[in-house]
Amino acid sequence: MLKQFFIICSGSDTDILEQCSKGEQNKYAGIGATVFFTAVMAFIAGSYALYTVFDNLYSAIFFGLIWGLLIFNLDRYIISTIKKTANITDELIQAAPRIVLAVIIAVVISKPLELKIFEKEINQVLLEQKNELTLANKTQLAEQFTPSIDGLNSDILTLQQQIDTKEAEVNQLYDTYISEAEGTAGTKLLGKGPVYKEKREKHDALLAELQHLKTYNKEKITSIESEIITLKGDYDTQVAITQPIINNFDGLMARVNALGKLPWLPSFFIFLLFLAIETSPILAKLLSPKGSYDLKLEDQETAIKINVLQNINQRKAMLKTDYALNDRIYSDIENEDELYTYKRKKARELMQLQADAFYKQQKNIL
Repeated sequence: MLKQFFIICSGSDTDILEQCSKGEQNKYAGIGATVFFTAVMAFIAGSYALYTVFDNLYSAIFFGLIWGLLIFNLDRYIISTIKKTANITDELIQAAPRIVLAVIIAVVISKPLELKIFEKEINQVLLEQKNELTLANKTQLAEQFTPSIDGLNSDILTLQQQIDTKEAEVNQLYDTYISEAEGTAGTKLLGKGPVYKEKREKHDALLAELQHLKTYNKEKITSIESEIITLKGDYDTQVAITQPIINNFDGLMARVNALGKLPWLPSFFIFLLFLAIETSPILAKLLSPKGSYDLKLEDQETAIKINVLQNINQRKAMLKTDYALNDRIYSDIENEDELYTYKRKKARELMQLQADAFYKQQKNIL
């Protein structure tokens, strides 16, 4: 049963192959097994590749099955259309397009399996890329918010400097009127005289201005600090919104690009493995000698071809003979007076009927 199934997979004519030897049957069973297992590998590779795209197991299996059947049908068609001839050059020319197609199929099949085999290494490359993207994303977002935050911090510094400057003036006046009271500066008279009172009044007025400035600037600083907190919150929000996009940077194309950053030699050997698997049925047919199956198939196809050509030539001869007979028959009839008289009579009757019909039509119009 299994042998018969693999023979069907090879695309050979089972009726002809049953008339051949066991060795010939085993050869085509082996070719069919290669076609079948290549389709199984295509199913696995296609399912994994589509799983990385859809992230849904059932959808991946369904479309992977369709992909595997497509590869199976292509391989079976390629093998069944290669015919053994006595000329190796003709066989190579015949197989060249099919070998190119086999190479393309091998690439398509091997790439998803390479992604699975080197999954851990690819994940490491993707992690590094995600970290770089995260840093770049934060830097780009910071460039949007940092100028505004720096401007607000500069405003806070300016307001604080106003307070410090006013406070320094107040402290200076305080030292002045204290020194006047102690007699160590100014008039150098001990006690609280008129000069002391004047300087004390200036100090008290400036101190009131300082208290008012502190209250006013503190309110502005608090408002500016609220704006800075809002901007920092917006920055954190933008980082939180964009981070999932970076975290999901592990699709099929990203993995293929990450695979390209790994050493090429292991991937190349995996590709060669699948290329050997994919082209092995074709090479087996090209390298194997012309067997009994090929001879019987050629005999059957040649017999049908010759029969068709004979039928075509016979129909052409019959048509040519029919043309010649018709020419002779009509040439003989052309000279008969009886046929001329009969046709002349009928033509006269037809013209009379036409004249009568035209007369009636014109009369009705008038």
